[in-house]
Amino acid sequence: MKKFLGIALSAVVIAAVVFGILINTGDEETTPPDENVTNPTPVTIVWDIRLPRILMAVLAGAGLAIAGASMQGVMRNPLVSPFTIGISSAAAFGASVAIILGAGLIGTGKYLIIVNAFVFALIAAFLVYGLARFRGMRPETMILAGIALNYFFSAGTSILQYIATEEEVHTVVHWLFGTLTGITWENLLIVTVVLVIGLPILIKSAWDLNALVAGDDMATTLGVNTRRVRGVSMIVSTMVAAVIISFTGIIGFIGLVAPHISRMIVGADHRFLLPTSCMIGAFLLLLADTLGRTAFQPTIIPVGIVISVIGVPFFAYLILRTRKEYFQ
Repeated sequence: MKKFLGIALSAVVIAAVVFGILINTGDEETTPPDENVTNPTPVTIVWDIRLPRILMAVLAGAGLAIAGASMQGVMRNPLVSPFTIGISSAAAFGASVAIILGAGLIGTGKYLIIVNAFVFALIAAFLVYGLARFRGMRPETMILAGIALNYFFSAGTSILQYIATEEEVHTVVHWLFGTLTGITWENLLIVTVVLVIGLPILIKSAWDLNALVAGDDMATTLGVNTRRVRGVSMIVSTMVAAVIISFTGIIGFIGLVAPHISRMIVGADHRFLLPTSCMIGAFLLLLADTLGRTAFQPTIIPVGIVISVIGVPFFAYLILRTRKEYFQ
């Protein structure tokens, strides 16, 4: 507990320092979300461009990280995340349908891409959940179903790109990279509301997740309704990840890397692992976005690319480790 409190206090201090630096750092020529603003003032640059971007990096990193940590606990697998079980690829397919075909399951207008990405991410999640229930609610079944859907939606996205125009392909690829450019206060409000609702539910399930890690039989003996815990945790985690991805595009590996770094620091107890994952995820995404904005100025590297550069080596490292090591 003392270790966790020390980490939390350190995170607050570091966040305050980093926030002060970032709010005064960046490309002043970045186009503001409001297209009517042609010559942004310093106040506009800070308030409408930098601040929403910084806050979204914090919220998105925290949300994706806790979603990944919860999914890993539910499925007892250290390689599970929204990226690896098909949610991200489904969102990409939904966004591609909106961009290339101009079609959407719900809504039209400026939110067509966002809503389509969100809806298809939910469809993928419910398909995974449905297939798992049909075959028996086992972690292995859910993982295999997620992998199958990942390939399916990736193939669909590739087909759409093949028939698209050059401009449409460029738009799709830009979305797939994952970016925090163009984030508005309205976007930020939606993500905040979802996190305010979702995070307490996931953190409250920490004890149940600890029991699940010990196995279904042990969890049942301890009075845990394994089916309900898996269902609620997966649905809430998916909602959190889907909302974030629909606004930012595909940002992989946060949900994979942040929980494992947290395990190395505070151990596998989900009471401390979940909030620590939030802090680590927020820091990693903020760091990645900062590097993307400043390392090659005036070129801005999408945050999804930067975080993948960080995440891929770590992912390879995880493959070489056993599941038992990570949950002890």
